[in-house]
Amino acid sequence: MTEGELKILLEVEVKGLTSYLDSDDYSNAVDDAERDTGWSMPVTTDFKIKWMKERSKRHLFFYLYTESAHKFKFEQINLQHRFEHYDKILKWMDEAFEKAIENNPHEFSGLEAFHMFGTKIDAGFKYNRVTGEDETYDSDNEVLFAPTEND
Repeated sequence: MTEGELKILLEVEVKGLTSYLDSDDYSNAVDDAERDTGWSMPVTTDFKIKWMKERSKRHLFFYLYTESAHKFKFEQINLQHRFEHYDKILKWMDEAFEKAIENNPHEFSGLEAFHMFGTKIDAGFKYNRVTGEDETYDSDNEVLFAPTEND
């Protein structure tokens, strides 16, 4: 998915809120999503497309949230509720993103899953079958990780 395709999809998905947003907001939201995820557009996997879209929408909602902040008045309950709804949406989206990072660290690290954990190296003990002596170490007293068998 390219940046242009993502912007069009965002406009469709935020529906009536587009009247409060301009084209720069969509560009900024995609840029912010790239910084959040560490990915750059275009993205190709379904997982990356989903989270670029989600993080971009999160930033669009944040823009609306900050725009609503100056309208916050205690006596006008309806504006207070708008502000609180954006606040709840942002918290929910951030929690979902944190869970996605925890559950899929390999997607966000740029590494394959098998690169994320240590390598197990066996002790590699080697014994001389004739004398029964331990030949695990070389002459510098370092472990031989791949000792050969004596015939």
